[in-house]
Amino acid sequence: MTERVVLAYSGGLDTSVGIGWIAEATGAEVIAVAVDVGQGGEDLEVIRRRALDCGAVEAYVADARDEFAAEYCMPALQANGLYLDRYPLVSALSRPVIVKHLVRAARQFGATTVAHGCTGKGNDQVRFEVGITSLAPDLTCLAPVRDLALTRDKAIEFAERNKLPIATTKHNPFSIDQNVWGRAVETGFLEDIWNGPTKDVYTYTDDPTFPPVADEVVVTFEQGVPVAFDGVPVTPLQAIQEMNRRAGAQGVGRIDIVEDRLVGIKSREVYEAPGAIALIAAHQELENVTVEREQARFKRTVEQRWTELVYDGQWFSPLKRSLDTFIADTQRYVSGDVRLVLHGGRATVTGRRSDSSLYDFNLATYDTGDSFDQSAARGFIEIYGLSSKLAAARDVRFGNGVDLGHQGGIDV
Repeated sequence: MTERVVLAYSGGLDTSVGIGWIAEATGAEVIAVAVDVGQGGEDLEVIRRRALDCGAVEAYVADARDEFAAEYCMPALQANGLYLDRYPLVSALSRPVIVKHLVRAARQFGATTVAHGCTGKGNDQVRFEVGITSLAPDLTCLAPVRDLALTRDKAIEFAERNKLPIATTKHNPFSIDQNVWGRAVETGFLEDIWNGPTKDVYTYTDDPTFPPVADEVVVTFEQGVPVAFDGVPVTPLQAIQEMNRRAGAQGVGRIDIVEDRLVGIKSREVYEAPGAIALIAAHQELENVTVEREQARFKRTVEQRWTELVYDGQWFSPLKRSLDTFIADTQRYVSGDVRLVLHGGRATVTGRRSDSSLYDFNLATYDTGDSFDQSAARGFIEIYGLSSKLAAARDVRFGNGVDLGHQGGIDV
């Protein structure tokens, strides 16, 4: 029986050539798998037809936009997932849902190998291969660009020689990956980290320098998930799409960052994630109102670790699953409304309300009639500071007290 290879297929030059390249190099039959995660561009049926025309024996296509939004983007929102406190995991989040469909196709068509178009320098090769073997330890992985020397010039020559139905002359100066959660741009002149991004880098966002009139939106959350905008119900996918449109028009979500890749190199990336950044800003503020202090403090530690695991391709790992359980529990009372003003590249929270709020006006007010017992503060401070007070007294006793000598202050 002929071996079969499942190939993650985008419809572009490299993966179109990869179908025949893999077949020639390995003698295997190739099944192309295209997954729509909201990247836009060509229709899935067009991509399916091209895969078959390029030599695939089968073509598996999946509209995974709702699945991606609900099962991957929403957990990231609940985790306030921002790598290095800025990058909302645009590419990292899409890889596990693509992996899931690759493995499903491998099972359906009896393939023993899964192939992807990543190079040996990036994070995605790890995300794909670790994800695949985490779901199906028996499958092997193949990367034609990395393992079979499929360079771009060879891809162009192969496509022209075999008259493949794919454009070979168009060359985008950037490497671009996009989905409904955001857009990632790298390479080209951006590799010189002193060069500023030019206008042609951006697609999801308008120039925030000359914004339209401010846009106010009330986002309603239920257990950490947006369910309505201005009282109109939305699905997770609709929430992201609508916020992409409204926040993108205001230039929200432009990110220019030098980040630490898993493989050990630093890489300059430009991202656009208007919906993600605006929704995270709203979600964080609702958590400030509804999540208990110690739980919130610990959640920030969990968020960072969760984000690192996802960035590093460990979506299906045991630790990630355990952290998911903690994060889901913290969202029990994260329900209510947040008012956002979108304007000039910023998403600013101007109001918040929740039936499960821990904010007590009568405790917080400084006006007459507040319910906070100020007389309790003295005893609380004495007990709270007791251990430091005892340690300071010991320092003084052993001659190690703080030197209060003249240190350049003003004598009066």
